[in-house]
Amino acid sequence: MKIITVGSRQFVTSFRLAGVQGVITTPDKALGEIKRLSDDPEVGLVLVSDDISEPINDQLTALRAEKSTLVFALPSAGATKTDVDYRAMLKKILGV
Repeated sequence: MKIITVGSRQFVTSFRLAGVQGVITTPDKALGEIKRLSDDPEVGLVLVSDDISEPINDQLTALRAEKSTLVFALPSAGATKTDVDYRAMLKKILGV
């Protein structure tokens, strides 16, 4: 299984230094890239920078419910700490 990063040049480059492949993209094109990656049977984990994931959070939640590929948002460089309600996210994914 592959791990792929999706985000800004700085975010993707920092993971490339650790040997993780990535796709440099903008928030407008990110959802299409993430969908394409989650359709790839060799990709098991997609790490997305939070500045990319925030505008498309609802679409990512729906995608998480449909696909087996894990899509996880990580803070980008200089991001402020935000609280995530994982219980609410799981309820959305599970349809509860």
